[in-house]
Amino acid sequence: MGANYRAACRAKSNADFINKLKIVEEEADDSMYFLEIFLVISEKEHQEIKRLLKEANELLSIVVASINTMRKKLN
Repeated sequence: MGANYRAACRAKSNADFINKLKIVEEEADDSMYFLEIFLVISEKEHQEIKRLLKEANELLSIVVASINTMRKKLN
């Protein structure tokens, strides 16, 4: 997520920025998926996995809000 967000910050246009943020959104969702799997198969560290899931969800919400804001600016 971090590397893709950094790439988004160096976007060449607003459309490019949105496109790169969509990649960040995908990566955040992928990360959440794997954390959910770890939660199911893990015998310990449930609190840490839940904390990471919460943080990933918060980051995903921020990215989606940013995408929506940029789309509104373009219209």
